[in-house]
Amino acid sequence: MSLPSGFRPLALSAAIAAIVITGLSPGVSLADSSTPPAPSSMTTATAASAITQAGPVIKSANDQRDYRSLTLDNGLKVLLVSDPAADKAAAAMDVEVGSAQDPDDVPGLAHFLEHMLFLGTDRYPEPDAYQEFITRHGGQHNAFTASQDTNYFFDIAPDAFAEALPRFARFFVAPQFNADYVDRERHAVHSEYQARLQDDGRRVNEAVEQALNPEHPFNRFSVGSLETLKDSEAGSLRQRLVDFYQAHYGAGVMRLTLVGPQTLDTLESLTRHNFSDVPNRELSRPQIDAPLVTADELPARVEVKALKQERELDFMFPIEDPVAQYRVKPVSYLANLIGHEGEGSLLAVLKDKGWADGLSAGGGPSDGENALLSINVTLTPEGARHQPEIRAALFDYLALIRQQGLEEWRYQEQAALGEQEFRFQQRSSPVDLASSLAMMMTRYPVKDVLAAPYLMQDYDAELIESTLDRLTPENLLEVYSGPDVTGDQQGKWFKAPYTLTRLTDDAVARAGDDPSLAARLALPAPNPYLASDFQVLNLPDAPPRQLIDEPGAELWYQGDDSFGVPKAEWRFGLLNPAVSASVEDEVMSRVLAAWLNDSLNARLYPARLAGQDALAYAHGRGITLQFSGWRDGQQPEMREVLDQLVNGDIDSQRLARITQRMTRSLSNRAQAPLYTQLGRSLSEALVGQPTTVSQQQDVLAQVTSERLDAFRKRFLARLHVQAMVTGNLSDTQARETGQLVINGLAPRVTRDGIPELAIHRVDQPLALRPESSRGDAGALRYLQGKDRTLESQSSLAVLGQLIEAPFYSRLRTDEQLGYIVSASYSPMLDAPGLSLLVQSPSKDSKTLFSRMDAFFTTFDERITALDEATLASYRSAVIDGLEQKPRRLSELASRNWSELSFGWTDFDRRQQLIHAVEQVSVQDIRDAWQQVTQAAPLELAFDPEIPSDFDQRLPTLALPLLPEAPRAKHGATTAAPSAQPAGNAQH
Repeated sequence: MSLPSGFRPLALSAAIAAIVITGLSPGVSLADSSTPPAPSSMTTATAASAITQAGPVIKSANDQRDYRSLTLDNGLKVLLVSDPAADKAAAAMDVEVGSAQDPDDVPGLAHFLEHMLFLGTDRYPEPDAYQEFITRHGGQHNAFTASQDTNYFFDIAPDAFAEALPRFARFFVAPQFNADYVDRERHAVHSEYQARLQDDGRRVNEAVEQALNPEHPFNRFSVGSLETLKDSEAGSLRQRLVDFYQAHYGAGVMRLTLVGPQTLDTLESLTRHNFSDVPNRELSRPQIDAPLVTADELPARVEVKALKQERELDFMFPIEDPVAQYRVKPVSYLANLIGHEGEGSLLAVLKDKGWADGLSAGGGPSDGENALLSINVTLTPEGARHQPEIRAALFDYLALIRQQGLEEWRYQEQAALGEQEFRFQQRSSPVDLASSLAMMMTRYPVKDVLAAPYLMQDYDAELIESTLDRLTPENLLEVYSGPDVTGDQQGKWFKAPYTLTRLTDDAVARAGDDPSLAARLALPAPNPYLASDFQVLNLPDAPPRQLIDEPGAELWYQGDDSFGVPKAEWRFGLLNPAVSASVEDEVMSRVLAAWLNDSLNARLYPARLAGQDALAYAHGRGITLQFSGWRDGQQPEMREVLDQLVNGDIDSQRLARITQRMTRSLSNRAQAPLYTQLGRSLSEALVGQPTTVSQQQDVLAQVTSERLDAFRKRFLARLHVQAMVTGNLSDTQARETGQLVINGLAPRVTRDGIPELAIHRVDQPLALRPESSRGDAGALRYLQGKDRTLESQSSLAVLGQLIEAPFYSRLRTDEQLGYIVSASYSPMLDAPGLSLLVQSPSKDSKTLFSRMDAFFTTFDERITALDEATLASYRSAVIDGLEQKPRRLSELASRNWSELSFGWTDFDRRQQLIHAVEQVSVQDIRDAWQQVTQAAPLELAFDPEIPSDFDQRLPTLALPLLPEAPRAKHGATTAAPSAQPAGNAQH
């Protein structure tokens, strides 16, 4: 994936992820208006009203956007989306070419071309012109190369959309392919390849490719490197780029989507004005004739050495690509049964044996003709010793599905759940929608691009059975990855040792049969958690207010009907004043939350399928219980969770599996991407109580059922409950449900008994070296603001917007220091700061920091020359981000929870921050830049040959606290738990 705007990718929608990763539709369903709706808890009249086709696409009745499809004279197919409520405009272009079309002698050329399109066009020749314009107007941009698609997308402030589109459109008309940047950018692609050398996923995939048909274009290197991207006898690299572009980029194989608050007529005018010049080269989507797997290659087993302390067992079966069967979804139907986690499921039985921590099933790579159905089991070390028995249990479960699983009521139940999800579909971001729709248009008829992931209309037992018939021992590719593998071969590009063994049918079928396991397997019963009350209550538009104010508990409430969903989002913060007083209690709180989730998983999995989610997560203030889903039916789930938390039996075998998993997770931190490890180390140094990996692992090694039970009793005996509910329920319903949970916990600690949020101040220059197993060098410099006031936050937020593009352009595009380069505003909770990061395969950390210093000199000049007219656009970009409205109920709930965490009980923190940003002057920016560059920096460095000192130095830092700023006026609270389960956060 190319990351031209820094290393922070825009989130891909679920629909895109499903296609990019698997080529298949996600396993959800919908009965649309062209056929009778599936029997469900909804009435026929209600179900039929869940969808509508008042334009070119079938859409949810909850979707207030307008759509228009058109084809330009040059053959470019376009879908326009007018969304008056959108606070960003976005565009995406999907090109029906990808790494599968790489020339045999230039692996990675499609990906390299994706990089090059950002670096100048005929009308906008400067290599940073596109990025600088997008960033200045509050936008983001990115692209990715998949096997058969390359997808480009951006978003921006709506009033800048008309100027951004010509910059984007020229990518597909007249890119420059400047020779100087061809040579520079091949180094960036090589850096990207180097950064991924130790990714276990890439290493395993390369080994798996050796077991598949070598003639299939999916089964080869696709990233690109200095070895593959070079001049050759066939022509210069630049000429190969031009040839590839002209051979594969044309209007007939492109799909464009525009999304914005503009009218459809305006969007159409913008489209015709900017994209009519895209040449039509009479191209069609490339077809892949070679089979993904041939008959001689299976059954087989691949063993691959993993770098992480993780063990996975995959069962892969070649099947017909189901993309054309999206109205039936045979793969989704089977994956739902195989991947079920309820009582009697394959996962539940394997967990009870202590052999597995997780299981998933779904589609794998697909090319339009062929695909793989994959079943992944996350093993425990003990499970790795019982792989034959696990394989046998899988085939026993598949036999059970053949005997009892092909039943129409099961299909209709899945269809009803998908129908509910589509009916009450909430808005995604404009850029996610644009990118998703552009790719969906290459797979489905335009009318189905929104509904396709949910459609499940026609129960076809024969079609489902024909897919099930492919899931046999003789059609199996089994893949085991773990740290214990030695291997007799090595991958060419990602260097993973592996062993490939061709098996006999009998050997697969005979091994490991265990009748006792088979006897415990059972298919899911009818789901008892299906909601029935889908009435959306009309509620007043009002800010959050407090419903319960007791010495030991508080409940805040905001009713909402703006999203059109009868759902509610609950957060119960179980705050304990001593939970972070010691490393032991902090770790034990995490174990307690993990045990609660795991012990309820099988019992509550049907509730999750029915749209009722429950999650416990630990943080520096205690444990938060989070409930999300339909308003109807939340109380029974809450009672189950409360009873388990207070009274549940702590099984020693389950607990051992959980603590072993947590220990392995801590060990694997060093294997994380280097930029992730540097960022996590920054948070660990500044937020909360510093605790090292070894300290945490020492505690985990001592955990027993008795000790956890004793901690549970101590924890629950000293609670303050801080609760918040946001959603479509009345204040009476909220008060009743909230009181139920509060009464069940009987909290006694008052609000002022909870310690304040803790952020440490960098009062002296610090240089730390975190541990990593990666081969790159890395340098992260953190420049902390002087205090936590809104004024400091606003100045540094604007400064972060100013520095992002020039830092990237200088150190990434011009100097080619590495693939991962970023400068951004990076607050720690509400403490402002700037993070500057470079990860490099060729330079050491000392050099990287010196190049940052050199950049500072040129940026000093930029700050000195800054004027009000220039500042205004960056200031507006920050304001636009703050003014973005929540698109989903969960976003609104998270905002409310975050406001509460910072003590803003008037829930107007964003408004006050907007006001502060509006007041930021040129002099404020100059003062802020001078302050952060002259203050003591915190530097985190990594070089492969230099030992880490992080665990030794972290406990001895003794940094002072950065004082809190004034909070809300009326009885401000300063002890709310985290809005999200994030690392070492203290709130």
